[in-house]
Amino acid sequence: MDYKKLADLLFSDNKSDFTEIEKKYPKRILAKDAEVTRFAPSPTGFMHLGGFFQALIDFNIAKRSGGVFYLRIEDTDQKREVSGASAIILGILTEYGLLPDEYQLKGGVTVGDYGPYYQSERKEIYKAYAKKLVSEGKAFPCFCKKTEGLSDVKEKREKKFAVGVNEDKDPCRNLTIEQIEQMLKEGKKFSIRLKSNGDGVSKIKFEDCGKGEVEMVANSIDAILLKNDLMPTYHFAHAVDDTLMGTTVVVRGEEWLPSFPLHKEIFDALGFKQPKYIHTPLIYKFNEKGNRNKLSKRKHPEADMRFFDKEGYEKQAVVEYLINLINSNFENWRKANPDSPISEFAFNGFKITANTPIFDMIKLNDISKEIISKFSAERCYGELLSWAREYSTENVDYLVKDKEYVTKVLNIDREKPKPRKDIYKWSMFFDLFDYMFGVPHTYEIDEQKKTDFCEVLKTYKDYLELSSKDAWFDNVKKMAEKLGYAVDNKAYKANPESFKGNVATVCEYIRVAITGRKNSPDLYEIMTLLGEKEISDRISQFV
Repeated sequence: MDYKKLADLLFSDNKSDFTEIEKKYPKRILAKDAEVTRFAPSPTGFMHLGGFFQALIDFNIAKRSGGVFYLRIEDTDQKREVSGASAIILGILTEYGLLPDEYQLKGGVTVGDYGPYYQSERKEIYKAYAKKLVSEGKAFPCFCKKTEGLSDVKEKREKKFAVGVNEDKDPCRNLTIEQIEQMLKEGKKFSIRLKSNGDGVSKIKFEDCGKGEVEMVANSIDAILLKNDLMPTYHFAHAVDDTLMGTTVVVRGEEWLPSFPLHKEIFDALGFKQPKYIHTPLIYKFNEKGNRNKLSKRKHPEADMRFFDKEGYEKQAVVEYLINLINSNFENWRKANPDSPISEFAFNGFKITANTPIFDMIKLNDISKEIISKFSAERCYGELLSWAREYSTENVDYLVKDKEYVTKVLNIDREKPKPRKDIYKWSMFFDLFDYMFGVPHTYEIDEQKKTDFCEVLKTYKDYLELSSKDAWFDNVKKMAEKLGYAVDNKAYKANPESFKGNVATVCEYIRVAITGRKNSPDLYEIMTLLGEKEISDRISQFV
């Protein structure tokens, strides 16, 4: 067959030649050992936590090697594209400090010389390389009905097509040029398939940067390269784009590992050198029954990166938690270097510690508590107000009007050698400190102690003293001793049945009457902020 004639026949409207295209994408000039990585999501919805996990690896590999990190939007599946999704993706990367060196705003500015960075705008490039493969007899047109899909790597040929041939080989590879001409005249749509040389038996070996040496059966599938709308499948676009754009390391989920043999054959057919690969493990979460499930946008709200903003988590906490999933030695490093920037940690994106990372919200909360505990009250106020303006607008006026008071509330047990660690997200502030903004609605009272509660609170009105912490506590002890509570802990421990309780018991009663809770930050600071009249009123109401 005259393959050049076939290529001209199929791509009669082709506007670009691959040799001219390659002149527009010169080899990147990089420092020694510098890596070029890309984050290449599909704009089919929100940014998944697993995608951000990969972007974090991409960013750190590129930046720590003095290389380039760029964003490419893989929007070839126009039917599934969600309007505004690409802007959300870029916004989240930027907010979390992962601003790409190269990117493109849809319908707007392009930053970088290797665009377009939307695959839908690179259609002529894919057609040029598909034409090249057809002209060399390495690809062929397919007129079968199953040509619309994203991928048919696992698709099995119908039985009637499998007689006497490998079932992975497409029957259209045997069409004559005359048959093809006739189908084109009839207006039939076609896809472009790879003409695989695989036999379904031979094996290949390759080095995965994270998993080590992997052996797999070589590709034998005549896979679709261009769909019948002449948009590329991921497999073909990956080979063309990552070569032209100079990608040196591809970070992607391990679900793509079975596709490596196909990708190798496509790269080989094009005469391209493959980049290095890191196939990252999927992130899982335990359910209520203790079973492990893949983190899913349908089942887990935290799969959506916007969840953390809505809840008011500190971005640094999310980043540090995920870095610890990537490199488990980060946790010990952070303990030894509590105030050092993350950039000083010896991040290794080529050595992911966890084979099956488990997303643990409790662990994330602990990390976030630790980070927020080091904030000044002024910074806490700024972070709280910023969050409220986006997600709790009904509280903004109050926060602005009573900044001084809110800042003082935030400063209870803060800016001390051992600051409190109870806030891990800003959305919990008003629930956590509701008693600072109104009388409690409920009280944590032990039914059997109601009589003692009332006795202490009725008496305490005569001992209320807030001039200093020492004076306040001295009065509490005087009252406690008068009512039969131990003021000497040694005596109490030695003979507890001789007392109604100790001073801590009395303080708990006072705390519950004022806050409704048995546990709270420093009681004296709370009482001082509320003021003597408010305390007296609350005690009276409680009694």
